[in-house]
Amino acid sequence: MATSDVLIHPTATVHPSARLDHGVEIGPGCVVEEHVRIGRGTRLDAHVCIQGRVAIGEDNRFSPSSVVGGPPQDVSYRGEETEVRIGDRNIFREFITVHRGTPKGGGITRIGSDNYFMAYAHIAHDCRVGEKTILMNGATLGGHVEVQDFAQISAFTGIHQFCRIGRYAFVGGFSVLTQDVLPFCKVAGARPPLLYGLNAIGLRRNGFDRGRIQAVKGMYKRIFYSGLNTSQALERIGEEFPESPDRREIFDFIRGSRRGFIKKSAEE
Repeated sequence: MATSDVLIHPTATVHPSARLDHGVEIGPGCVVEEHVRIGRGTRLDAHVCIQGRVAIGEDNRFSPSSVVGGPPQDVSYRGEETEVRIGDRNIFREFITVHRGTPKGGGITRIGSDNYFMAYAHIAHDCRVGEKTILMNGATLGGHVEVQDFAQISAFTGIHQFCRIGRYAFVGGFSVLTQDVLPFCKVAGARPPLLYGLNAIGLRRNGFDRGRIQAVKGMYKRIFYSGLNTSQALERIGEEFPESPDRREIFDFIRGSRRGFIKKSAEE
């Protein structure tokens, strides 16, 4: 169902059961399938394909030849009804691909709001992407990857399934990641990727004051450079640093890691 102020190019194919909100624009050659919902003010440029069960929020922009809601690239998938859910004000550039979830992964691929996905980026089945992230050209997320708020993943980086990228983390270009990246860190490289310290520039740009940055840096010195194992480092941090949201985030992230986290430093 489309409202009267929806603009649909005559060469587009839109299923009559698709739900299009006020101000949606569907460009030439686009395909919008039956179970798609598109929120107010979202725009699809030429030859965008939205497949399967996809719920898109408001004021998103999809550049030419992006494909959202395709079936997951998972050999166990048998055509079950799974979904993609997308928030508001995201930018999807050319040739983006976003796949639906799988039953074993919860059935939903989730993308938050205010993200920027550059050309040829790929978001696989069951991924969770937070808010205000940037995936640069060709960045590739394997299945079940989590990218937390404000993280940046540089061009042509591949991230192994089930890895997590913490908040405010920065991943350099052409990296290959098979373990988690802790919040606030910089990581780059392939086999092995290396830690390049704190993402201090990114933290300052996002309003972290000097004292807060110094506290995070001090905690990470205990984890990465003290010679202690992870359990000992966390115990030391608990003794030396007062309770804070940043300390709690670091502790929770490490304790929730399934694949371990990148710890080898470029300084070693």
